[in-house]
Amino acid sequence: MTARELRGAPVAAAICEDLAPRVDALKGRGVEPRLAIVRVGEEPGDLAYERGARSRMGKVGIACDVSALPGDVSQDELEAVLTSLAGDPATHGILLLRPLAPGLDERSAIACVGAAKDVDGMTPASLAATFTGAGEGYAPCTAEAVVRLLEHYEVQLDGARAVVLGRSLVVGRPLAQLLLARGATVTLCHSHTRDLASECRRGEVLVSCMGRAGAVGASMVSAGSIVVDVGTNDDGAGGITGDVDYASVSGVAAGVTPVPRGVGSVTTSVLAAHVVEAAERLSSGR
Repeated sequence: MTARELRGAPVAAAICEDLAPRVDALKGRGVEPRLAIVRVGEEPGDLAYERGARSRMGKVGIACDVSALPGDVSQDELEAVLTSLAGDPATHGILLLRPLAPGLDERSAIACVGAAKDVDGMTPASLAATFTGAGEGYAPCTAEAVVRLLEHYEVQLDGARAVVLGRSLVVGRPLAQLLLARGATVTLCHSHTRDLASECRRGEVLVSCMGRAGAVGASMVSAGSIVVDVGTNDDGAGGITGDVDYASVSGVAAGVTPVPRGVGSVTTSVLAAHVVEAAERLSSGR
């Protein structure tokens, strides 16, 4: 068996195609959708995501501003920037690149944003909406991107056994909830999971968001399963590599996402969709 490569580009293109008339409608009313990215320091991963996000926003007609703060920025200075953006009517979405530098209080910083402009599911209100299916806010972009990719490739989720590797609030736990909402039976694995390989083999859908290069090999994958790799690890040569050993896993699974050219482009497209929706809500007073 040779797995089908589940690339992100077609999924991203479909999302952005749907956004085009909505952006045009907003601009026709004098509203320019605008994303503000706040970055602390110059971590390679943050810079890469910033580049991808700015490129995506430009392609769909969303304005994008970047507040690049020094790595030694104070908590007060960071929160002043976020508070200013939260109060700026021309800004519809705020993306704070995380994790923050050591010494900064991430929770306190996030609290300055507010759910209405939290387009990456950072705030407690946004996470509550993700877990309950009701309320203000948006799901974390990467978690939603995984679901959108699976749905685009017509992967049956209702009744499927899904395994998620990683329990962070950025991807793992919200993703598990999104899969549950679509009828999947979900196992959430983490560093204390016993016999991890055995648990993984139970999954008809396996998603890895551990952040460990090459951690998922063929012995952890069941024949005919769908494997989604969310990992973006430094490959030591200036590029990125995923959590999944693509070469070995593609000989067992029915479909695998590559890294790069996989979930990343879908994530920035979901981000764009959230900004457009936020602009629609805020400009209409909702």
